[in-house]
Amino acid sequence: MSNSTRCAACKSLRRRCPPDCVLAPYFPSNNPQRFDSVHKIFGASNVTKMLEGLPVNLRGEAAECMSFEAMWRVKDPVYGCVGIISHLQQEIIQTQTEITKTYAEIGLCKAQQEHNNQSNQEGERRLSQKYIDLEEGTKASLNELGGQGAKFNMGLEFKQRWLQLKIY
Repeated sequence: MSNSTRCAACKSLRRRCPPDCVLAPYFPSNNPQRFDSVHKIFGASNVTKMLEGLPVNLRGEAAECMSFEAMWRVKDPVYGCVGIISHLQQEIIQTQTEITKTYAEIGLCKAQQEHNNQSNQEGERRLSQKYIDLEEGTKASLNELGGQGAKFNMGLEFKQRWLQLKIY
């Protein structure tokens, strides 16, 4: 590379950028802060050794990881990116707790709804049984009256069947 298009590493180190510069593809001249933070944390020679020790297809990802770690280590010298990871893990735990509580509330609501449905069905059964008992008493009274209550009796049987279908 020529002097005018030196990579950020060579500019920072105030040296010529050779054509086979290992750092040039990963630390372009338009982003000098990236190399500055990596250089401050890891050192230029260590970064060069790490990148040279890797296959070419993994070097970009390694440079990205070093850059990320260095950026956060500069911002937070004590924890670095571990501080962010811990914070995100706490958020995950809180979210999982909220999800568990929500599922518990949903289960409680379903149980209450089932209980209410069973209570309603039991109440309907009791009510229909009282109605059937009342109808049987009415039928007995109609039978005593004779043929006049025959039409009324058929209507009661229809209502009774309808109630049984409605209950089950």
